[in-house]
Amino acid sequence: MISALRTPAPDERSGSCLTRVGVLAAVVMAGLVFLTLMVIPAITNNTQVGSWLASGVVCAPNADAEQPSSSEYAMDTIPENYLELYQEAGEDRGVPWNILAGIGQVESHHGRWDGPGITEGHNDWGAAGPMQFGSLDGSAAGNSWGGEPIQPVGERPEQGYGVDGNGDGIVNVYDPADAIPAAADYLLAHGLEDDVRRAIYGYNHAWWYVDDVMEWADRYAEGDFNTSDSIRTAVLCELDEDGVPIGRAPDELTQAVVDWALDQRGKPYIWGGTGPDGYDCSGLTMKAYESIGVTVPRVSQDQWGFGPEIPMGEEQPGDLVFFDVTRAGEPPGPGHMGMVIGDGLMVEAWCTNCGPIAVREYDDPNRADIVGFTRPLEHPEVKAQLEAQA
Repeated sequence: MISALRTPAPDERSGSCLTRVGVLAAVVMAGLVFLTLMVIPAITNNTQVGSWLASGVVCAPNADAEQPSSSEYAMDTIPENYLELYQEAGEDRGVPWNILAGIGQVESHHGRWDGPGITEGHNDWGAAGPMQFGSLDGSAAGNSWGGEPIQPVGERPEQGYGVDGNGDGIVNVYDPADAIPAAADYLLAHGLEDDVRRAIYGYNHAWWYVDDVMEWADRYAEGDFNTSDSIRTAVLCELDEDGVPIGRAPDELTQAVVDWALDQRGKPYIWGGTGPDGYDCSGLTMKAYESIGVTVPRVSQDQWGFGPEIPMGEEQPGDLVFFDVTRAGEPPGPGHMGMVIGDGLMVEAWCTNCGPIAVREYDDPNRADIVGFTRPLEHPEVKAQLEAQA
């Protein structure tokens, strides 16, 4: 059965943590998240993540993907018209065609499944067409297609990914000539150029789904095809690009805090989350310090005020880094944060398309400006808590 969660992740809280004014709402959200995790248990797979860790992947930049040749298997098993459409859309939009073909296989066996929603109507989640776009308002899949499943170009709303790929004047979710380039646009909008696996996860929020798509993509490519990507290494990396272990703290106590935070990688961002299934940014850092018996404030603004502040350039693993992210109605202070692990890297729970908790660079020109750094273990209250444990 096709799992169709096709709505783009919400952007209104991108990069932001729970605030004091959002605590009550988070209680309600937590209940909804619990139900969601019960319904969709495949959103995270800790057993599989554990097996990947043994592969020795490193924190290295993603290589630019090139269009691979078709394997003999692809030419034998993908319908000729679909193969041509995958390759045309891939070349036109700079998306590896075999990734599109992998999605087409998992979603509809390249349009050949006879289940509901492939050539007409919708499936039980409201998805339709060979690439299984959400195309029904109010359904579980939402309407990422935009408007009616079949509509004249002039009636297509601004929102949505539906396109007239073949120039016939109709935007048709059931027509692979329209659905395949729309799928490419969706993947690009969800960060495919930087994070292949993360973009596929945005297409359908389940890591088993990502694995299936990538397995088919590899079979369709002629020869080796490098599909390593930054989100996988960011979730799984143990070493930096020089082969040195990441997250080496200056003392055992701080090391315990850093190790705990790194162990949460791969879990989903959950607004208001304080674990164990997922976290928001300040929930992650609060719980990391709680793991050694230390209490720090709950929300990012209060953690920033808690201090003490450390000059930029003197930060070290275990310190907290804060970003100039604010939202209307929030209290003053930075609305996003992460934990420094060294060498310009941090571990963070970050909601841009709500990807998993991962390691990323904090001094990145594409991110919000850094407000500053703090070192909670130097706070007098924290020192007193640690002395009381001794």
